[in-house]
Amino acid sequence: MANLKYEAVRGTNDVLPCESAKWQYVEKSLSDVAYRYGFREVRFPTFEKTELFQRSVGDTTDVVQKEMYTFCTKGGTSITLRPEGTASVARLCLQNGLFAGLMPLKLFYIISCFRYEKPQAGRYREFHQFGAELYGTQEPSSDCEVISFADTALKTLGITDYVLKINSIGCPECRKNFLDALRKYFDGYRDDLCQTCQERLEKNPMRILDCKSDICGKIAAGAPRITEYLCDGCSRHFEALKAALDNIGLRYETDTSIVRGLDYYTKTVFEFVENSTGLTLLAGGRYDGLINELDGNKNICGLGFASGIERLISAMENAHASFGEDRKCKIFIGYIGEKGAAKAAKTVKYLRDNGVSAETDISGRSLKAQMKYADKIGAENTLILGDDEVDKGSGAIRNMRTGECSEIDLDDILDTVR
Repeated sequence: MANLKYEAVRGTNDVLPCESAKWQYVEKSLSDVAYRYGFREVRFPTFEKTELFQRSVGDTTDVVQKEMYTFCTKGGTSITLRPEGTASVARLCLQNGLFAGLMPLKLFYIISCFRYEKPQAGRYREFHQFGAELYGTQEPSSDCEVISFADTALKTLGITDYVLKINSIGCPECRKNFLDALRKYFDGYRDDLCQTCQERLEKNPMRILDCKSDICGKIAAGAPRITEYLCDGCSRHFEALKAALDNIGLRYETDTSIVRGLDYYTKTVFEFVENSTGLTLLAGGRYDGLINELDGNKNICGLGFASGIERLISAMENAHASFGEDRKCKIFIGYIGEKGAAKAAKTVKYLRDNGVSAETDISGRSLKAQMKYADKIGAENTLILGDDEVDKGSGAIRNMRTGECSEIDLDDILDTVR
């Protein structure tokens, strides 16, 4: 019988020890920036009731129509693996009464998401997101705050080769005339649109602007622009946002083709696009009607952004950005004989308990093999303990980079290694 070959499911990815330090660095750096901006972390389940995403994300979007991992539990409840984080955070806030507290409410999260789509550069079917949500204010200054947060996050990671693109897609009121204009325009190309966009033409023609089909994209290039249909309130909001960005020196481009792919967006939408690849590094916008859509008794405005961690790591590598210092072994303690082995184990335990990365042999190697192992793991220092060293309470510590040796008192080893 042939041996079975097990491989990760297509669209998923393993993170090996040589790469995990990069992930830890990115996640910690993003969290640090979040706390600087006054955001606090939330965590929530990997799956939710399917209706949550249907109502919030929108049943005409590609995410809901084509990409969600949905299944029924043994009890018959329809469950979906989260395709994004905003809907879950909205549900979390409603269920736990967070909107009754101090406003504005600032939250962030680091999660895995799931979408059944064609794997692409920096995006898998299981991918990971850093996201931020801000609730409780309609002021354009809050839009500027969130965009500034995103800009600081990218710069903190050493990513600078990008352009910020912004747009306004208006409110439900001023969007009515825009949708009528889109229907009229796209109706002239009905037979040329893909099957999905033919269905969107009646339900939500704005989704056609976000279609990935080359044919639909070329048709959409000549479509009416939302900025021509903004009401006075939405127009003032957009102009105030631009003034706020100008004030803090944050450069941007107005791109009327940005609509974002989820139905809950209103007014401000934005994307940070990498210049060298054209890939979107981070994107978001305002969603003032989302909470009301989930709970008709509450009118709480919100906005936020999300960024794929895989894509951020790729952008950092493109920029030759630093991922912080390597977490190398500070000292490897080799030994000869039972007395040396016992002392080495005790000393390593002591060092580790006091915050020092220390190793000793646990495989019964010869002293020569122990030293080869110490070299391979990149130990910064080595110390060999035998009967004489244990009896004297001292030994010779060797710097593996310079080769310099110095005699130390074993009782002072913590201070010496630090």
